[in-house]
Amino acid sequence: MSFGQGGPQSQWDPWKPQSQQQPWTGGHDDGTPDWAALAEASEARAKRRRLLFIGGGALATVAIASAVAVAVVSANGSGQASDGPSSQLPATADIPSSTATTPSFAPTSAPPPLDPKDFVSSVQKDKAPLSPDLLFPGTQLTMSETVYKKGPTADTRTCGSAAQGTLPKVLAAHDCTRLMRVTYTQGDTAVTVGVAVFDTEAQAAKAKRQADKKSIIRSLSGGGVASFCTGAVCRSTTNSYGRYAYFTVSGFTTGKDVTEKSTGVFRAGDDLAEFAFRQIRQRGEAQASAAAER
Repeated sequence: MSFGQGGPQSQWDPWKPQSQQQPWTGGHDDGTPDWAALAEASEARAKRRRLLFIGGGALATVAIASAVAVAVVSANGSGQASDGPSSQLPATADIPSSTATTPSFAPTSAPPPLDPKDFVSSVQKDKAPLSPDLLFPGTQLTMSETVYKKGPTADTRTCGSAAQGTLPKVLAAHDCTRLMRVTYTQGDTAVTVGVAVFDTEAQAAKAKRQADKKSIIRSLSGGGVASFCTGAVCRSTTNSYGRYAYFTVSGFTTGKDVTEKSTGVFRAGDDLAEFAFRQIRQRGEAQASAAAER
C-alpha cells in the first residue's frame, strides 16, 4: 500500500538545501536511491563549475594584460597603447627610475680676493700717500732680535743724483720718477736703503735686470751718522717688487773695507732689503683691503 497526495513526487537534489527527499526510480518504491542517476547529475554540475573557472581565469588574464598595456602607455607618455611586439618596449634605461641621482649644483663661491701686488704695480692704482717716513716709519727697526736705529732720510725727483756708478744711467733709461733713501745703523755698521719709483712694474723689473755690480745707491750720512762707503769697499744689493726697485749699500762707519768675514754687514744689508720688500708689499695689502671694503 502506498501513501501520497497524488502527482509526481519531488526529487531530492543533494546540492539544493531545500531538497528533502531522495529521487525514486520510475515505478519502484523499494526505498533504494538511483545511484547511477545521482553520479551523472554530480558529474554534470562539476563540469559546469570547471567551465566557469576556466572562463573566469581567461577574463582575469585579459584584465591583467589590459593593465600592463595601460601602464606601458602611461610610462611612454602616449595617449594610445602600442600594438607592437614586446621587443619594441622602451629599454630599462629609458624608463624613469626612482633611484636616479638628484642633480647637484656647485655652491656659490665668493669672488677671488684682490691681489695686493696689483695696487703697487702701476701708478694708476698705487694712489696711497708716499714718503720716506711713511715707507720707513718710527725711529728704529727690529729684525731677528737685532735693533737698527733710524738715521737721516732723503727724497728726490732727480733719481740719478742719489746714485753712483752705472746706476744713474739705468734709472734714467727706465724713467725713474722718484728716489727715496733712509739710513739705519747698528754699532759701527750702517746701511742706506734706496727705493726708486717707476710708473709700471715692467720698468722697475728692467732696471733691476740691467743693474750690475757697479750700480750702487749713494750712502746717506748726517744726523749723527758718520760718512761711510765713500771710498771703502762696501756691499750692495738690488731687487724689485711691483713698480718699485730697491737697493742697499752697507759698510762700516769706521771706513774699513767689507770682506767675506764681515757677517754683520751682510746680515744688516739683508735685513734692510727684506724690510723694504715687506713695506712695499704692505702698502699693496693696505690698498687692496681698502678697495675690497668699498
